[in-house]
Amino acid sequence: MVTDADFAALFVGRAAALRRTAYLLCGDWHRAEDLTQTAFAKLFAAWPRLRDPGAAESYLRRTLTHAYLDDSKRLWRREQATATMPEVAGQPSSTDDRIVLLAALAQVPPRQRACLVLRFFDDLSVEATAEVLSCSAGTVKSNTARGLEALRRILGDSVSELASLGGVTR
Repeated sequence: MVTDADFAALFVGRAAALRRTAYLLCGDWHRAEDLTQTAFAKLFAAWPRLRDPGAAESYLRRTLTHAYLDDSKRLWRREQATATMPEVAGQPSSTDDRIVLLAALAQVPPRQRACLVLRFFDDLSVEATAEVLSCSAGTVKSNTARGLEALRRILGDSVSELASLGGVTR
């Protein structure tokens, strides 16, 4: 049986990492906060039924990802793409590269983006990603491949410069 102290410890230990994952999924810190809060609220509601504290993190990640995917289906949440990227003054830095990568990631369809974030930023295996997304390993592989191809199309010549930021290239 898990206790409220276990929940508090989980929250303290995992909230920041879960929020970062949410940000990588949605590209907006405020929305990431909402998604993180939703995941923890749903976990808290399920907490009395939880027998294994080790399953809580998996439950959180799955709940967060499903909340993001459900939220992305709403028309008012869809992102508006622009024809041109803003000019970046001076020499590119790793911060500039990260901004470019995050902007490109925001243009990838939600399920593909979820696969890319879970696989390359959260370093989950194909099987663990499939479990979080409630789909087959083959679906994860195809969505990951399509997402990487979309990033390559979006980034064009910038891909080789961004290779060090999370496995964007082959």
